[in-house]
Amino acid sequence: MGYKEKANPFKVLLNKFKWIGTTFHKGDNLTKLSFVIMGLSNLLRGQIIKGLTYMVLEISFIFYTLIYGINNFIGLLTLGTKQQNMVYNEESGIYEVLPGDNSMIMLLAGVTTLFVILFFIVVWVSSIKSAIHVQELKEKGKKIPNIVTDITSLFNTNIHKLLLTIPIIGLVLFTVVPLVYMILMAFTNYDVNHQPPGNLFTWIGLKNFKLMLLSNDKIAKTFWPVFGWTMVWAFFATFTCYFGGMLLAILINSKGIRGKGFWRTIFVITIAVPSFVSLLIIRVMLAEHGALNILLQELGFITKALPFFTNPTWARVTVIIVNLWVGIPHTMLITTGILTNIPADLYESAKIDGASPIKTFLKITMPYMLFITTPYLITNFIANINNFNAIYFLTEGNPATLDYFKGAGKTDLLVTWLFKLTIESKDYCYASTIGIMIFTISAALSLIVYRRTGAYKNEEGFQ
Repeated sequence: MGYKEKANPFKVLLNKFKWIGTTFHKGDNLTKLSFVIMGLSNLLRGQIIKGLTYMVLEISFIFYTLIYGINNFIGLLTLGTKQQNMVYNEESGIYEVLPGDNSMIMLLAGVTTLFVILFFIVVWVSSIKSAIHVQELKEKGKKIPNIVTDITSLFNTNIHKLLLTIPIIGLVLFTVVPLVYMILMAFTNYDVNHQPPGNLFTWIGLKNFKLMLLSNDKIAKTFWPVFGWTMVWAFFATFTCYFGGMLLAILINSKGIRGKGFWRTIFVITIAVPSFVSLLIIRVMLAEHGALNILLQELGFITKALPFFTNPTWARVTVIIVNLWVGIPHTMLITTGILTNIPADLYESAKIDGASPIKTFLKITMPYMLFITTPYLITNFIANINNFNAIYFLTEGNPATLDYFKGAGKTDLLVTWLFKLTIESKDYCYASTIGIMIFTISAALSLIVYRRTGAYKNEEGFQ
């Protein structure tokens, strides 16, 4: 199977510009005027409602730009110039608030304006396509579809447009716009000392990234240890659950094991209980005065409480071990289905050749499992990098240390530290910076590893 040539986004954009130029060149006067007056070609060629719709959208955009857009764009560039102040009113004898700019609202309004401009560009290109289309139909002597025909096509040949429009609008409004807004915060000094409207924040470029990655500041001395622990946690949390679930599935599927359905049900029950409930229960059990420590003391095995959450090393080992309870059943279910699909003749041939169970596992089971589950492994590794629940509900990132920046603890992952910077210390710019780096690391690792796997290189199947 040959690979399709990957489209270069720059070439795609260049082809769009070429198409616009070509369309303008071969278009008649009405089509060329439609570049300026949207919908004119449709309106004068019989598509009255469609043409009027394009015109209304253009007029609305012009009004929005004049009334709000220009000011919003200027506000996006400056993020405010007038700071809120307290002024003494001699008549009333009290201090009054003199309103000023709000950098947060100005940033949001500016981002919204950018998306309004992008939406208008999409509509403008759509109007050009519609103009040249009706021109071509007119030249060929074909019937130009009316509004009824266009609506009918939305339930037939263009049903994909009807079904995707609302989800795409929702995705843009509730995901993309907030995401861009949060990303832009990383390039500002929006921290606890710059809280609008009392204190405006401003653009500072890449200063936050330099401070966190390349400086000797305390935040850099926190980022690198937290990043290192995040990678260690993700590795052990992924592969301990993966191999543990696989071995459990192999054990349950063994020929000598009776009641396979019963044993699977027992482990599946752990999935039915929400993970945060299990983690909170285990947290109480392993506390200094929890059930486990008290029981061990009563039995005489220990004289003082074990430091499950108070010692950094103990805490890190504890969260990895406890995560097995949450993660192994998921992997067991996935690998059980895969094990049943491995051709039995492979095992029979290996047995005839005298291969030991260990060699059979290493040469047949393990390669087959890795081929099928590599995408799962990658997504699970990335999920563990962002595994907020396992850390926060079990340790809340503790034990705390004064060596780290603003509340970060020894078991904090980047994602839990990000949460603390947002909720507790209100250092939004640093939290946004960490969020961008988490995305960059996750995306880079996913693409690099996946493109080197057999599941990507050999799409036709396992050999």
